[in-house]
Amino acid sequence: MELRKEEIYTTEFIEALPDGERAELINGDIYFMAPPRVRHQRMVSILHAKIFNYIESKKGSCEVFPAPFAVYLNNDAYTYVEPDISVICDKNKLDDKGCNGAPDWVIEIVSQNSKKMDYVIKLFKYKTSGVREYWIVDPEKNRITVYYFEDNFMEEYSFKDKVKVNIYDDFEIDFSQINID
Repeated sequence: MELRKEEIYTTEFIEALPDGERAELINGDIYFMAPPRVRHQRMVSILHAKIFNYIESKKGSCEVFPAPFAVYLNNDAYTYVEPDISVICDKNKLDDKGCNGAPDWVIEIVSQNSKKMDYVIKLFKYKTSGVREYWIVDPEKNRITVYYFEDNFMEEYSFKDKVKVNIYDDFEIDFSQINID
């Protein structure tokens, strides 16, 4: 009896997708992505603006990119993600295609279809690939879960809290000032 071979996808498949079709790749497994909803995009826009403005005000060397932005997480052909927000401080990781390697800080906004990806699959992948800080922002639960992998630290906040950005000494985001409705 012949065993059925499971197909292993590569970034070549991702790069050949038709315009408008998006997918992520984790260890050769493909995950197609549904278009984000308005509340999701509002949160991405607001957080991107806050982070961009902070970096600009400090004349920082890091760059912030909203999705869709290509992250070749392990710098190989088998893992490709498009975090909602990526902050990259090592300019050597950036080229015309995107980021080659782990961003310093990743934010994922949870949507109905992304819960398992954000809370389980990407959490493990981001931790093991070298991401320093990972935020899971869950508008449905009014919760922000912050993982600071360098110190093996996790903390949860509500949308009423100010959340400290751990990769910076003097930056916090006040979620009580964010309205996505």
